[in-house]
Amino acid sequence: MSKWVISYKQSETLKKFAVIFVTGILVGISLNFFLIPAKVFSAGMNGVAQIIATLLYTHLGITIDTGLFILLLNIPIFVLGFMRLGKESTIYSFLNVAWVSLTTILIPIEVITTNPLMNAIAGGVLIGIGAGLSLKMGFTTGGMDVISLVLSKTTGKTVGNYMFMLNGIIVAIAGFVFDWESALYTIISIYCMTQVVDTIHTSHQKVTAMIVTVQPEVVTQAISKQMIRGMTLLPSMGGYSGVEGRMIMMVITRYELYDLEQIVYEVDENAFMNIIPTNSVLGRFANEDEQRIFKSTGSFPEMKKHKTKQK
Repeated sequence: MSKWVISYKQSETLKKFAVIFVTGILVGISLNFFLIPAKVFSAGMNGVAQIIATLLYTHLGITIDTGLFILLLNIPIFVLGFMRLGKESTIYSFLNVAWVSLTTILIPIEVITTNPLMNAIAGGVLIGIGAGLSLKMGFTTGGMDVISLVLSKTTGKTVGNYMFMLNGIIVAIAGFVFDWESALYTIISIYCMTQVVDTIHTSHQKVTAMIVTVQPEVVTQAISKQMIRGMTLLPSMGGYSGVEGRMIMMVITRYELYDLEQIVYEVDENAFMNIIPTNSVLGRFANEDEQRIFKSTGSFPEMKKHKTKQK
């Protein structure tokens, strides 16, 4: 079992590094092959970096690579990510941004097509794929992704919606500083990116997980140690094997699904999981702030108040 757990953790780490590698290549291609040549601006700090680099070149004749600005602008964002998203997520996000910055510097700027609409769509989709995959693996591409993820986890609204709202400032700057045609194509690019992100990463959605296992005590204990979610245990029997077990039913967010899969398969590699979309939840369902309070105090806020009154 221990050997399997080690290999499983190693495979998850390799997946994250693979996503970082792919994300860097996709963003570098998107910027240098599509967005920068067409003067269409990306979302978030990538777009701010483009604007700064373009202004320095056009007004002062100073050439500084966009990739360097991407790294510098994201440093203060990682402070927020460290406080709200956790140490591991922030480290992977930093590695992601550093690789994006490097690929943007290394990949040469090439004109693939002179059609600005095609450049806007292709650039937005490529960045959206990288950002969506990163968020799905539990980290970000930095910048507005971090802020959007923090807001999404706090309010329950989609990451893509927050990205689109926050990136409105990029559109306004592009319009005032350069021209409104660039701003309009920037809107199209950001819209394509946010739609792809919401297709890949839907953390605002809730799902019902049904876990069939012959080791219910071990699995429930492992879940309880790492997740603040209620569980219901139902009797089950394998139709083919005839082995008795338990079915653990619980409601989680899609953001937590990745963690749940890791927890379950670390302790029971033979567990069977069925994930069902959930339209609505009535009753106790802890949000991010309540989960943090529970981890630090051992009880939810209103429960703690109720105990105090009894005393």
